[in-house]
Amino acid sequence: MRKILFICLAMLVPTLASAWGQKGHDVVAYIAEKHLSKRTLKRVTEVLDGNSLVYVANWMDNASHTDEYAYTKTWHYVNVDPDEGSYNNSTKATSGDVVTAITGIVDRIKSGTLTAEQERAELMMLIHLVGDMHCPMHAGMKSDRGGNGTKVKYFGKQRNLHSVWDSEIVESAHRWSYSEWQQQVDRASRKEQKAIAQGRPNDWIEETVLLARDIYATSSTGENLSYDYVAHYAPVVEQQLLKGGIRLATILEELY
Repeated sequence: MRKILFICLAMLVPTLASAWGQKGHDVVAYIAEKHLSKRTLKRVTEVLDGNSLVYVANWMDNASHTDEYAYTKTWHYVNVDPDEGSYNNSTKATSGDVVTAITGIVDRIKSGTLTAEQERAELMMLIHLVGDMHCPMHAGMKSDRGGNGTKVKYFGKQRNLHSVWDSEIVESAHRWSYSEWQQQVDRASRKEQKAIAQGRPNDWIEETVLLARDIYATSSTGENLSYDYVAHYAPVVEQQLLKGGIRLATILEELY
């Protein structure tokens, strides 16, 4: 328990790579909270030792840089090159990826064999990884390490495509708090929500892979990405955060 609390305090320190940045993960977690039944939310809060989903949403980015959880470093993403076609046809990382990690966590929680501390850690990872799965550059190409090798300018500053999509584009799209994000984008009809919730993680990642390819096609090396780029992709950011939140809630309802 002390180790988990220490890592929670470490969340005040900036991380090296965080899909959606802290804001995006908070948005996904808060949308999920708003879609949980009272019974499920009560149980999830108990497992999280009284904390909210938002409170722990960024825990894993820091945990993955500790010795105890170093084995999870590759769990945040998948890499799929165009010649592989799809995630399901791609060569998988032997150390695991975001799809196999989510599937494994769900199975372990369902087994009922975890201690309270183990379940808490697994649940915190799950909350984070569902967000990661919906960040386009966390389903980018192997050949440029998920956009890290594609050098671009963002409003005139040197960046890589991965860093642009990890956090900067979220803040450029809207200067909202995580609760304002939820209020503004979480407006899908019940029919639309049901459609978003359909499928499983190996289906959802294929959407992100295709989205990443569209982004590569419109984000040339050396290009200065600015206002037109943000205007074009802001609706995509909104859509992906909403999907992440609704799908996280779907998984948690099944578990708890």
